[in-house]
Parts: sequence; structure tokens; C-alpha cells
Amino acid sequence: MLRQIDARALRSFTHIVPKNPPSASKKVERLVSAIIRRVQQDGDDAVRYYTKKFDGSTAQNLSVPHKEIESALAHADPEFLRLLNAAAKNIRRFHNRQRQASWTIREGNNSFLRQMYRPVDRVGLYIPGGKAAYPSTVLMNAIPAQVAGVKEIILVSPPDNQGRIHPDVLVAAAVLGVRKIFRVGGAQAIAALAYGTKTIPAVDVIVGPGNIFVATAKRLVYGKVGIDGIAGPSEVVILADDTANAEFVAADMLAQAEHDEFASSMLVTTSAALARDVRQSLKKIAAGLSRKSILAASLKNRGAIFLVKNLDEAATLVNELAPEHLEIVTRNDEATLKKIKHAGSIFLGSYSPVVVGDYFAGPNHVLPTDRTARFASPLSVDNFMKKSSVVRYSKARMESVSEKVAAFAEREGLTAHALSARLRMRKRKP
Repeated sequence: MLRQIDARALRSFTHIVPKNPPSASKKVERLVSAIIRRVQQDGDDAVRYYTKKFDGSTAQNLSVPHKEIESALAHADPEFLRLLNAAAKNIRRFHNRQRQASWTIREGNNSFLRQMYRPVDRVGLYIPGGKAAYPSTVLMNAIPAQVAGVKEIILVSPPDNQGRIHPDVLVAAAVLGVRKIFRVGGAQAIAALAYGTKTIPAVDVIVGPGNIFVATAKRLVYGKVGIDGIAGPSEVVILADDTANAEFVAADMLAQAEHDEFASSMLVTTSAALARDVRQSLKKIAAGLSRKSILAASLKNRGAIFLVKNLDEAATLVNELAPEHLEIVTRNDEATLKKIKHAGSIFLGSYSPVVVGDYFAGPNHVLPTDRTARFASPLSVDNFMKKSSVVRYSKARMESVSEKVAAFAEREGLTAHALSARLRMRKRKP
């Protein structure tokens, strides 16, 4: 069902780290580039054309009317509304702690240095749709933008062939007060958000997951707008010793594997007995689940069990993998955690499965994939903020440093720079 690798005799783990699935092909990139160019040129007409071509929707009104949003909210299951509000409360509480305040360094002589934090003006949220609904993605993307203070949030999501966005997505948006919603998906949605059309306003930052066409479009428009990152297939690594519950481990691996055929589910363990029991549990549990073919393909393509000598080796391998999600289930989870350098979101203990982070705990579930946790972070309030530096020098302060500044400029051969500094000196050189 999945491979098992005995890594106990290896000196290095670099060569056994599973390869990432192939990135966008030249064919995909050419197609997406053509879509972006056409949306730039033809605006709404191009968006409607591609929406009909790829989603089968002939809806002429790209904007979702407020009455449609309100209707979805009015007819929502009360229990679902309670669930959304409870999850939103937890997510907002966590992200509220991420807010940073502007600060000032006083330099004397009425001089100061300041760093200012301010939100971007307008954000575009891409919410996958069509046959599936992801209201949790609405919460995870919109709430940090709201906490940051973004004034205008634009939501796009692909419609079904009747031109409808799933009511659960509309309800989640309505609960958060997001009312500017457009029935468009794919690369054409990203292009519309980046460049603007008559109907869909251009934004400053685009966030949200999507398929290879969406990811490629985000990469191609980056620089015109900011993006959260390029999302790859989902990943989980479970670092466990002999104290772990094999059934729990197997269930958590399968929960990740059911995303798609390229999702990655891996166990790194010091226990041969746990490895054996997990393999048995995977077969038993998978037999009763609905997405059997996807589970089998995912575990075969990118699943693995690594057997290592000790927790130091386990941590070294995990740091090579730099996973999106990491579960640590050991005798002393906090001590093991100290050995970890690279992971997107970390879950400690047998009763902290990834799924609680996906929906309810509060930390963001939009995470770095494809080993980018080596340098990237989860989606946060910071993604919607920008920093500005402020310098105020008084006459006395500038006079005291003018010669130093001019000397530095001359060292780089920039005489106009040096003049700019020396003009502020009380007694300038002739």
C-alpha cells in the first residue's frame, strides 16, 4: 500500500526525501498566460467566456446579488451557523494576537525613526468551488484580512453549471460580513483580481488555494499584486515513538491522503512495532472510507514510513522534509519540538490531530507546502499588512552626521548624494 524505508543505517536523509510532484508544464503555463492576456484585453467578456468554457456556466451577471447571499444565510442550517461562529471566534482570537503596532525610536534633538504598520486597501480571496464547498477556507482567508484592517474584501469562487456558488460558501462569507462576491474561478479569476475588469475590481493582494491553473496564474501575476504563496499538494508528517496509538496515526495519514492523489502522508518513527501496526490499521480503516481509489493512489505515490534509530534522527529527517503539517506524538512532545526547525503547523500529542487545525483550533490552515516551510510561514495578519519607514532628522541632528553620510556616498562614487548631505552642514567645505 505504501513503501517502508529502514533509514537506521543511513548517514544522510537528503536522497530519500520524496520528490515533489511536477510543477506546471509549459503547456499549462502557455494556456494560463493566454487567459491572463485575454482578460487584460477583454475584461468581463473574457471572464464570461472562460467561465462558460471551463465551468459550463452562462450566467451573465458575474456579481452575486446581495439578496442571493442573504437568502443563503436565511436558509442556513442553524447548527451550521453555530459551528461557523464558534470556529470564527477561535480563528479571530488567534489572529488578533498577531497584530503589530507601529513603533518609534527617539534620537534626541527632536529626531526620530519610526516603523508604521498599515493594511493594504483591497484583498482578493480565491475560494475553490464547483463540485465542492470550502467554507473553512473563507474563514481562514477573510478573518486575518479583517483583523489587519483591510477595508475591502473581494471573494471569487467558481460556480457550478447553473451559475451558483455553493450556499455554504455564501453563508460563511455572510457571517463574516463579506458581501462583494463574484461567480468566477480558475486562472480567469486570478487575472481579473490582478488587473481588474469593469465588474471585478483590481486588488492589492490575492490569497487562497486552487488547482494547478490557479497556482500558475498566481505565480504569473505576482509582482503586479502580492500573493500568499504557491500552494502544492497537502502534506502531513507524523513523528512518533512507541507511545503512539497506531489507529490514530493511520487515521491522520488517511485524512491527509484523501485530499488528492498527490497528497503526502508520512510516518517517521523509532518503533518497528508501530510501523507494522500502522500499516495494518491503514488497510483496515481505508476499507471503510469513501474515497478508496484516491487513498490508494495517494499512499502509493507519496506515502511512506521511515524507520529511524532515535528521535534525533527523526528530527533531522523531519527538518529535511519541512512538512506543511507535523504531528509529534512522543513521550516528551515539548522536548521533541525543540529539535524541529522547519514545519508549517505543528500538532503536539495524540489528541491534537491536523483536522482540529483545519477547522476549529484557530491557527491558520493556509500553510507552506513543498518544503517551503524552510523559509515561509502560515497565512497571517502580516500577509495583509505593509510596513513603511519614517525618518525625521532635525537640523542639529543632520549637521552632526552630514560628513559621515557624505563620506559614505563618495566611497560609492555618488557625488550628488554627497552634495545632498553636505548642503545641510552648518559650515560646508568650499
